[in-house]
Amino acid sequence: MNKKGNNPQLVLLIAVFVIATCGLIYELVAGTLASYLLGDSVTQFSIIIGVYLFSMGVGSYLSRFFRQHLLEWFVRIELLVGFVGGFSAAILFLAFPLAVSFQPVLYALVFVTGTLVGIEIPLLLRILKDRVEFKDLVSRVFTYDYIGALLASLIFPLLFVPHLGLVRTSLFFGILNIGVGLYLCHYFSGEIKNVGRIRFGAIVLLVMELLAFVLSEKIVSYSETLAYNDQVVYSTSTPYQRIVLTKNKRDLRLYLNNNLQFSSADEYRYHEALVHPAMMSVDNPQRVLVLGGGDGLAVREILKYPSVQSVQLVDLDPAMTRLFSTQNVLMDINRHSLKNPKVTVTNADAFMWLKKNQQGFDCVIIDFPDPSGFSVGKLYTTAFYRLLKNALNENAVVVIQSTSPFVAPKSFWCVSKTLESVGYNTVSYHNYVPSFGEWGYVMAMIGRNYQIPDSFTVPTRFINKMVMQQMLQFPDDMKTTALLEVNKLNNQSLVHYFEEEWGKHLDQ
Repeated sequence: MNKKGNNPQLVLLIAVFVIATCGLIYELVAGTLASYLLGDSVTQFSIIIGVYLFSMGVGSYLSRFFRQHLLEWFVRIELLVGFVGGFSAAILFLAFPLAVSFQPVLYALVFVTGTLVGIEIPLLLRILKDRVEFKDLVSRVFTYDYIGALLASLIFPLLFVPHLGLVRTSLFFGILNIGVGLYLCHYFSGEIKNVGRIRFGAIVLLVMELLAFVLSEKIVSYSETLAYNDQVVYSTSTPYQRIVLTKNKRDLRLYLNNNLQFSSADEYRYHEALVHPAMMSVDNPQRVLVLGGGDGLAVREILKYPSVQSVQLVDLDPAMTRLFSTQNVLMDINRHSLKNPKVTVTNADAFMWLKKNQQGFDCVIIDFPDPSGFSVGKLYTTAFYRLLKNALNENAVVVIQSTSPFVAPKSFWCVSKTLESVGYNTVSYHNYVPSFGEWGYVMAMIGRNYQIPDSFTVPTRFINKMVMQQMLQFPDDMKTTALLEVNKLNNQSLVHYFEEEWGKHLDQ
């Protein structure tokens, strides 16, 4: 029998609240992890939401075949949801470097979780139908369900991902699921057949997840050891990306969302080519804006110019700029550039920052990640480049890293065409960076043309006048005859070109 003085309806409705919160958390974990590992967060979240909702429908249909011992089945499924959902992030991290194809594992796990959650709500409605008046039954169940979903959507990005990371977050809510299952075993012990067996199974699952929670960092480290050739010396998940640093005898490497950002052995080739052609084409540049570039390496090159009075760096992720302004080994690489009194660091979305900006700059260095998804692709659109005009002083020069013209020529030339469509004069160039291969850049200016400087007046290891002349020349295999679209917010053509070209390259 139930404990006197307690309300069994309230206990079951609280279980609904936990189910909704945990179920959405597992969905968000899968979507976030997929965007970290596969890129294109819009596509990944869209597919995962679709699969999850469809699987809930499948679960709702399957619930009709549970005809007896509904409360017992409800508790069993609650424990299964806690087990599958709780271990979901750990399974996906381990599957990524090992599975021949990662997406089937991802979507299968989402489908199983959604099916189990989909079974629970109809079962609970049937359990409560004799305990709650029909006019209140559906409204109460779905009220608790939707409140739980709202709570999950708020606490996931604001609290759990920054402080626990994805693996611990999924395990935490798995533990919560199993804890609720255990409590229901205790509360309804008189109504559940085989309650001792179920309780024992719940305790075993709870111990497994608690142990995994304690060892979660080792699980992630092991998965990243499989994914990277070198020793992983640092890794963290932020609301925006997965940051991983690896080290070998030769170099230190930074990966964001599994994509190489730089190698300490040759990053100077990339950053000198990114910064100096633009900076040298401005007479006495004083105010410089850097968008992206939270590692401080572009800022390091900018600070070589004595005329520079201020550098404004805008990078989305505070974890990135904090890492490169506090860790000695990384500050040695960027020469403590982010701590320089001339440098102001702002953590904000560059698009929104430009909307509010009232300052003017002599040179703008844009070092965004490649446009592998719509969230980054918006920073390569006509809308963004129009906003950028408001931040330019007279005769200012902009330079944009623009992916590989060898691997992705349509993507590369799309950047140039997009800039030209809103009134910029452009100059495209490329160089070879051993870690990346051929890489491309586009300089843009208004009402003036580019002139190669007679000499580069600041100390460099790679770039000089002769190298710059070579970088301006493109062989035929870095050109395209395709009729390219301009990249706009409402079409994101660049993202589609990028996915097509880099997808073919990675499949080879």
